[in-house]
Parts: sequence; C-alpha cells; structure tokens
Amino acid sequence: MDILALEAKSQNGAEAEKKPTPKPKPKAPKKTKRIVYFEVEILDLKTKEKLLLLDKVSLMFCAAKCLRDEEVLQTLPVGTTASFYFSDMGPQLTWGTVFLAECVGPLILYLMFYFRLPFIYSPKYDFTSSKHWVVHLACMCHSFHYIKRVVETLFVHRISHGTMPLRNIFKNCGYYWCSAAWMAYYINHPLYTTPHYGQQQVNAGLYIFLVSFGFDILNVLFISGSKVKKIPYPTKNPFTWIFWLVSCPNYTYELGSWIGFTVMTQCVPVAFFTIVAFVQMTVWAKGKHRSYLKEFRDYPTLRSSILPFIL
Repeated sequence: MDILALEAKSQNGAEAEKKPTPKPKPKAPKKTKRIVYFEVEILDLKTKEKLLLLDKVSLMFCAAKCLRDEEVLQTLPVGTTASFYFSDMGPQLTWGTVFLAECVGPLILYLMFYFRLPFIYSPKYDFTSSKHWVVHLACMCHSFHYIKRVVETLFVHRISHGTMPLRNIFKNCGYYWCSAAWMAYYINHPLYTTPHYGQQQVNAGLYIFLVSFGFDILNVLFISGSKVKKIPYPTKNPFTWIFWLVSCPNYTYELGSWIGFTVMTQCVPVAFFTIVAFVQMTVWAKGKHRSYLKEFRDYPTLRSSILPFIL
C-alpha cells in the first residue's frame, strides 16, 4: 500500500510539472491623448495686413480688448483656423497705478492748502490754522475718504482690465487733482465763511458723511476677493442688505459721502464735484447693472443701478 501511494504521488507530481504556467496577459496599450492643433493668423487691426502666421498651435492664452486674460484658444468658438487682430495700443499703465495716482494726489494737495503752505495765500497766513471747527472736520473727512480709496486699491478692488493707455493718467489725475485743489482752496481760505445754518447744518452734513462712509467700509470688509463673476447677494451682515435694492452700493455710499461733505462745507466747488461724480458713477453703475442682467437670467429684477427705485 505504501509503495502504491508513493507511486501515485510521484505520478501526480510529474503531471503537475508538465502543466504549463499561465502566460501573463499583455498590457493594454496606453491611449494616446488627442492633441488639437490650430492655425492662427495675426493681422493688423487697421490695415488688415497679415503680421504673423502661427502653425500647429496646441494651446494659447489670448489677451485682447474683447477677450479675457484667462481665455484659452481651444475654448473659443473658432475652427482649426483662427484670425486675431493686433492693435498697437501704445504705452500702457496698470489700472492700479492710475487709481493710486488719482487718490494720492488729492490727499496731498488738500493737506497743502489745509496747512497753508507758502505761495498759496497771502504771506501773513503762511502755516496758520483756521479758527472754524468745520474746516478741520472737512480736512479729516476728505483725508479719510482718500486713504480708504488707497487701501481699497491695494487690497480690495478686483481690477478686471490689466492696463490702460498712458494718456489716461493725465486726464484722470487732472480731473481729481484740480477738483481737490479747487475745493481745498476755498474751504481752507482765511476768509472762508461757515454754513448758513451754522452748527446744525455742519452736524447734519457730518452725520450723512459718517453714515455713508461707515456703511461703505463695513460693506467692503465682506466683499469676496474672488475674480469669478457672480450675482452679489446680501448676507447676515446688515450692511450688505442694500444689495436687495441696488447693484452698486459702493457708488451709492460714495454719493452719500459727497452729499454729506457738500452740506457740511456749503462750498460751490464741492457741490460741482458731487454733481459731476454722480453723473459719472451713474454711467458706471448702469453699465454694470446691464452686464448683470445680460449675463444672469435670474438676476433680481427689483434692483436699481445706484438709487433704490429711482435710477
């Protein structure tokens, strides 16, 4: 019995040795990524002359007046051949640089008139101080306003365009700087007269300014820094509730600040600047409001652009 069992085991072992080992399955070939190539023509915007032809372009980021910086060629509604028009826009400056120049200039100029530096008024008034408390309040309000704008430019504002023509800095700064000098000259003048209704008018104007200024600051603190364009909605923060009524509350608050400053100082140049600023901010606000309505079908219809239920 033991011999038979041993023979059976040896036969089974021989059969096991004869069985071929299974061959490993061949690996499936890797799928090659499909690469789409484009042929890109770059033409002069004015003469339509072909400046450059790019062949077999696989990926390209496009930056132009009508295209966003993050646009990718593959996502644009073009075929395998695309034509781009090149326009020499001349020397450019970043928007942030222009905004800073617009704000820093009025801040410095106003303080020059406030401290009555030489060659501004009569020599006997050099480095003197006004006896009217409203003049000092006006200087503080004006300074706080432009300091806030500088901080917003550096840390808050979402600038959608990269650059602007160099000539714009002269136009923009000329307007803001001249306006600041004009109002500062009269408010800080040694012969300046206080508002007609006295301290009550000053207090009313200061209250309007502080409420608008404070609401604007607290509203800015809760603005998201994301570059993704979306519908702004009110949050639990009560200072954002104005979004139920207007699309651009920053312009609404700024308008309120300048109205308060006008009432407080009773100065014609300030009133003129406020009117011009209101017209310009209305144009900007209506443009932004229209872009919201065009881009978002579910945009709240109750909202106005800058003045609730009016404009």
